[in-house]
Amino acid sequence: MIGVLALQGDYEKHIQILDQLDMASTEVRYPEQLDSIEGLIIPGGESTTMTDLMQRVGFHNPIREFSEKKPILGTCAGLIIMAKPVDDSRIEPLHILDVDVDRNAYGRQVHSFTDHLPVTLNGKSNSTKAAFIRAPKISRIGPSVEVISTYEGEPVAVKQDHHMGLAFHPELDGVTLFHQFVFSTQFESVHAA
Repeated sequence: MIGVLALQGDYEKHIQILDQLDMASTEVRYPEQLDSIEGLIIPGGESTTMTDLMQRVGFHNPIREFSEKKPILGTCAGLIIMAKPVDDSRIEPLHILDVDVDRNAYGRQVHSFTDHLPVTLNGKSNSTKAAFIRAPKISRIGPSVEVISTYEGEPVAVKQDHHMGLAFHPELDGVTLFHQFVFSTQFESVHAA
């Protein structure tokens, strides 16, 4: 069972992707629900609002503990929440990915765009459609972080241990590649060793 953090943002689109992959899913609104899932998606949305809602419910420490053994996929605001330092004091990041992130670095809503990106996973190259909506920019990458996709020379998708962060929204275009990779037993078993 894969959980989708359902406090704010377009979490329903992620559930649709998991349905396409025949993966059981559930909306996660309370920390105790983490005990019954095998992976978590932190969706896009508004990162300051998401931080506020997570603080109200007491999600930060339970998600950090969950991340020690189980995979998390963060898209857009989810990437911001998973990062280390963030350029906004209103955000309490989880420090799951060793990256620094600048919020809305690709511009405002009117500057949103869709493009095709090269993606390399487990040595295999793919190309995928990616929607950037008020997208964050990864400004620093730690030594244990692998860049799996770039846009105009800048990293936009990263992997560290059993976690992945994306600056874009694959769920808006029905792209299943990242969800399938993060939550496949192959990826989990590689990092369980």
